[in-house]
Amino acid sequence: MKKVYGSAAEALDGVLTDGMLIAAGGFGLSGIPELLLEAIRDSGVKDLTFASNNAGVDDFGIGILLQTRQVKKMISSYVGENAEFMRQYLSGELELEFNPQGTLAERMRAGGAGIPGFYTKTGVGTVIAEGKDHKDFDGETYIMEKGIFADLSIVKAWKADTTGNAVFRKTARNFNPPAAMCGKLCVMEVEEIVEPGELDPDHIHLPGIYVHRIIQGQHEKRIEQRTTRPRPAA
Repeated sequence: MKKVYGSAAEALDGVLTDGMLIAAGGFGLSGIPELLLEAIRDSGVKDLTFASNNAGVDDFGIGILLQTRQVKKMISSYVGENAEFMRQYLSGELELEFNPQGTLAERMRAGGAGIPGFYTKTGVGTVIAEGKDHKDFDGETYIMEKGIFADLSIVKAWKADTTGNAVFRKTARNFNPPAAMCGKLCVMEVEEIVEPGELDPDHIHLPGIYVHRIIQGQHEKRIEQRTTRPRPAA
């Protein structure tokens, strides 16, 4: 089965539809599947729902799809770096479903494991719990959260073999593995593709069984926040 494609547009050909749910990896500006997001923008698909920890910034990550009004709803944990996101949300143009960060990660992992729902204490007694099933276990109240079953997953890895076994580099690991797991189809962009057997099995973070299509490309190395101070005199 061929998994390696020549470009992001080729890998997404025949996959994208209006109104679909996409799970995207990344945290801040680390591990963002930027090439796939650009291809989604260029395709013109619209009314998308994204399950992603955050929405990038105004000109990078999911932010580029907010600029073109292709996103209808975000399922997210943190969106504070994106001014256009804030503008659209406050004006009622964009739907938002807030999730505690750990809950969002577990919802993705649960979807990948075929688990339709789970109970958690996180959010009990807050607006997060409104309208959700409550249940007591050993005298403690929990709320039920649903697993995320996405139509498409887009993720970024550092290195993968041609069968899709992948390694994520340092903090870029973040939401990428659970996002990859919960999609009916997973497309992954990587910096380097190697042959099967070249990766140490003990170092693989995501088994290739979850990955259906792979592209290789050059990626921008952004720093989300840079804080400096004058160097003291010697």
